[in-house]
Amino acid sequence: MISEGKNYFLNYWWYPVFPGLAIFVTVIAFNLVGDAVREVIDPRLRRRLL
Repeated sequence: MISEGKNYFLNYWWYPVFPGLAIFVTVIAFNLVGDAVREVIDPRLRRRLL
């Protein structure tokens, strides 16, 4: 969708922007979940924080 939207970007800016935002939010969510899982599982990180 982003690739198709680049052809219409000047007239219809929302074609590539909203799919791009969806990808951005998905990547950020996976990163936050991964960080949370690492904090729970990694015992060395837990010792450093205490």
